[in-house]
Amino acid sequence: GYELETMVCGSPDIPLYNLKSVATYKGIDANAPLVRWFWEVMEEFSNQERSLFLRFVWGRTRLPRTIADFRGRDFVLQVLDKYNPPDHFLPESYTCFFLLKMPRYSCKPVLREKLKYAIHFCKSIDTDDYARIALTGETVAEETSEDSEDDDIDSIDSDSEPVESSEDE
Repeated sequence: GYELETMVCGSPDIPLYNLKSVATYKGIDANAPLVRWFWEVMEEFSNQERSLFLRFVWGRTRLPRTIADFRGRDFVLQVLDKYNPPDHFLPESYTCFFLLKMPRYSCKPVLREKLKYAIHFCKSIDTDDYARIALTGETVAEETSEDSEDDDIDSIDSDSEPVESSEDE
């Protein structure tokens, strides 16, 4: 049973050496302090947090079994300087591209705090809470459609102006 599950779904243990071996970097040198902090934080994460990280950045909760099983798909860590001040922003992910866009954080504790927040609370790719349930075994309280609509309204930036469409276009 376990071997079949591992072959089909990947290993529930998340070995970082596999992820590191397929990592590429954009906007930063692989030996920069920020990259070192990132991998140190990933080492400190529990297996459950690593799984949440994968869900956040790739939409999956497990890594493939072997490097060959990645099939040329690199994990991309991109550091952007557009965030100002960087310590006020969360990392962004693009799950279709296995891409993490990160501000140039000032220190490891800030990187840890922002990454932990993102993996625990930014779950738009997991709207059915599959990963959270699969990892914790807890069920999620049912949400009424009114609650869901209120959450959607709350998530809209209140400073933005409504956009009106014109039928003439």
